[in-house]
Amino acid sequence: MLEQLPDPMYDSPLLLETERIFLAIPGPDWAPALASYRARNAEHLRDAGPLPTLEVEAAAERLRRAQNQFHQGLSVALLLFIKETPEVLIGSLTFDRIVRGPMRGVGMGYGLDHEHEGHGFMSEAATRAIAFMFEEWGMHRIEADYQPANQRSGRLLRRLGFAVEGYSRDYLYINDAWRDHVKTALNRGDQKPPPERDPVTGEPFPPR
Repeated sequence: MLEQLPDPMYDSPLLLETERIFLAIPGPDWAPALASYRARNAEHLRDAGPLPTLEVEAAAERLRRAQNQFHQGLSVALLLFIKETPEVLIGSLTFDRIVRGPMRGVGMGYGLDHEHEGHGFMSEAATRAIAFMFEEWGMHRIEADYQPANQRSGRLLRRLGFAVEGYSRDYLYINDAWRDHVKTALNRGDQKPPPERDPVTGEPFPPR
């Protein structure tokens, strides 16, 4: 596996893989790739939350911070790479807001390059990362929110087994407006084989 990776990925403190995806926490050598990803997806992901365009130096600092926070047990900020073209960054998958003690919970956020949507990459990557958080980091509960208009995100979470638990009005201030969010969660005991059909719409999920 490792012989397929570009040199900068060797310094990742964590490397997960699926059939098609590498998930890693690479170091500052990947700053140009992160800056490029942010630039080409600034409009695509603008309604999901703050996604500022990053200069390379700022991207390098962000990557250093992600590695430090992983070592401190504060977050797992993964970047996604397709195995066939591992030099191209296609998305991010972050677990943060970790609460230990009796709750053992964490929040999950994600984003995918607009050119790679519709191929099941995020579902595949998130399934692997969620298993890691449950099995290796001892989490019991993962929470994720999405805006009601973002049906693609809601569909992804349903496919992963997340259940809707509530609705928060004016939850986050994004792009000069307060945005409602649907609250979902997945508990460790909820994990089941992925459904063949969307439980809300009844439509079949595309193959991974």
